Amino acid sequence: MSTLGIAGFILMFAIVALLIWGKTAPAVVFTVLPIIVGFLVGFTPMEMADYIKQGISSVSTTAILFIFAVTFFGTMSDVGVFDVLVQKVVKRVGNNILLLLFATVLIAVVGHLDGSGATTLLITIPPLLPIYKRLRIRSVVLLGITTLTMGVMNIVPWGGPCGRVAAALEVETSALWKYEIPAQIFGIIVILGFCVFFAATEKKRIASLPPVETDETVAVSDGMKSGLPRLFWFNVLLIILVVLTLTLTDIPTHVTFMVALAIALMVNFPSQKAQHEQIKAHATDALMMAFTAIASGALIGIMGKSPMLDAMTKIVVSGLPQSMAAHIHILFAALNSPLSMIIHGDALTYGILPIVNQIASGYGIPAAATGAAFLITFGPAIYIMPMTAATYMGLGLAEVDLKDHIIFSYKYAFILAELMLLFVVLVGIIPA
Repeated sequence: MSTLGIAGFILMFAIVALLIWGKTAPAVVFTVLPIIVGFLVGFTPMEMADYIKQGISSVSTTAILFIFAVTFFGTMSDVGVFDVLVQKVVKRVGNNILLLLFATVLIAVVGHLDGSGATTLLITIPPLLPIYKRLRIRSVVLLGITTLTMGVMNIVPWGGPCGRVAAALEVETSALWKYEIPAQIFGIIVILGFCVFFAATEKKRIASLPPVETDETVAVSDGMKSGLPRLFWFNVLLIILVVLTLTLTDIPTHVTFMVALAIALMVNFPSQKAQHEQIKAHATDALMMAFTAIASGALIGIMGKSPMLDAMTKIVVSGLPQSMAAHIHILFAALNSPLSMIIHGDALTYGILPIVNQIASGYGIPAAATGAAFLITFGPAIYIMPMTAATYMGLGLAEVDLKDHIIFSYKYAFILAELMLLFVVLVGIIPA
């Protein structure tokens, strides 16, 4: 076996273990471990500097987005926009936890129609998080439901994964989606089933908690009678314009939030001193998320831009049993979810998938079917994977640690992926 490939797997397992252990900040792990492994396998400082530079370039716009988006939504929260919306939704759903979880799925489905993870997270989590807190539902449940739904929706033709698979296999995205649509519908139904389970679990957990003090409820009621905050309708209109811009135009997301934040600060906080204080109030959260995203560029660069991924790919391919050759596309899809947690998606898409397709095509399996099987099991865990930049936006917005997100959400993502694959195989949509 290749020493470089083995080193790559050791690196990924070490990173996942340290993140789950929770003793070290993700940004530190993403920076230090890849550099140490890079030196051990013989990369020169200049080579690693170039790899890291390429990796940071691939995540730089996401880091910029974090700074402006977090500050924008923090500002909207500070001026009372979400308080009013939360009160309205809480009044409508009452104490019906299941209804709220179903609403979360619906919002995430609609929000992810544009295929953008950052957009969906920004549309879904900031408005709903206060409601979850008010009903004493864990934030990790909100993040888990949102990311599972996004993962199922993310394999649409205009989403990044579908486009990359189409390019790797030289097929049309529409050909892939024909196989995926039934799996997506089934996947959403499964997530709604998860919601029923989550609702029952949360109700049982909440029942064991001390009761909420009456004074807090009174304060909320008084706040609802006090009228709308100043400039409420202007701020609501600004949020709507931001959402429409994100979903209906090709204007970069980070540019949209940069302009929106400037307008929000200028109108709501006319003085320079007040604007500076508002930015400072959210600087810690915004910069922490940006710092983690940029640090992940070191991992993406050293692993993804070096020969390490090719070496890891060869090891995986050589380990596949020859007796499963006729069903290799299904076997690969079944293993895809855990593999995706430790190997970058591009490595699987451009490294292993074409080889799998070449073998499967010899048994009459269409390339689009092979690609769709891959996407169906890749999707559910996309926004749980440590190497997905948007994962850290979700963590920051929901105020959840990565280890808690993985521990809570990944088991459901794995079950969802396998059930979706089993469904399309059993009904004959994808030939086995």
